[in-house]
Amino acid sequence: MENLLCIKGKIIGKGKPLVCVPVMESSKEEILRETRRLEEAHTEMIEWRVDAFENVESPNAIREILNEMKHIIKESILVYTFRSKNQGGCKALSAADIYDIHQVAAESDVVDFIDVEYFEAKNPQKEIARLQEMGVYVIASHHDFEQTPDPEVIRMLLEQIRESGADVVKLAVMPQNMWDVLHLLEETNRFHENHPDHPLITMSMGVKGGISRVAGEFFGSCVTFGAGGQASAPGQLPVKQLEEILHILHQSVD
Repeated sequence: MENLLCIKGKIIGKGKPLVCVPVMESSKEEILRETRRLEEAHTEMIEWRVDAFENVESPNAIREILNEMKHIIKESILVYTFRSKNQGGCKALSAADIYDIHQVAAESDVVDFIDVEYFEAKNPQKEIARLQEMGVYVIASHHDFEQTPDPEVIRMLLEQIRESGADVVKLAVMPQNMWDVLHLLEETNRFHENHPDHPLITMSMGVKGGISRVAGEFFGSCVTFGAGGQASAPGQLPVKQLEEILHILHQSVD
């Protein structure tokens, strides 16, 4: 029997990739309004990019929003992400502060996934294990907005992150040419063949990497990100267009 994640009736790691839409608004009112809109639109996954929140340094302010999200989110999978400045995010916080707000999310009883930046955390394996003990799933991620590493380095990064014990491995890179995109897809496929039961998310960003955002079902990437309001990374397709493309491609697989 395959050991696949199933959350709120959605299988993560097999078949058509789930579409995740980021919430990038800055105020409490805007965040909740966009979250409600996405839930009512039956969005498969919603990512709250808490680094875009104007009061991100206040755990209590974060807690208030999460408490209100409990009354909004019923069917959508909720991903909680603080994307650091070093990894292309909106703000810089210390590893200790990020750890603290991760605890707030884990205690909320509404967050399904917490994104942990593997190479930014002080002790990533310990943090991942602690969050899992608290009842949430963990995406361990790494983002390179400057380049695409050599294939051997991509392979090493994916394996190193997998060994952390995280539930999902995520790697996003910036291509300089189409060979970079092909190398990422090749290493995605290799990882998926070696670890078919371990969910993986990869993407090549920017215009050149667009194909990687729709080809996950063929190469082994189980989630793709689409722009609802504001895009959270370069190259994201509008969510409706993305869903249509994924549906067409999925029909060809069947």
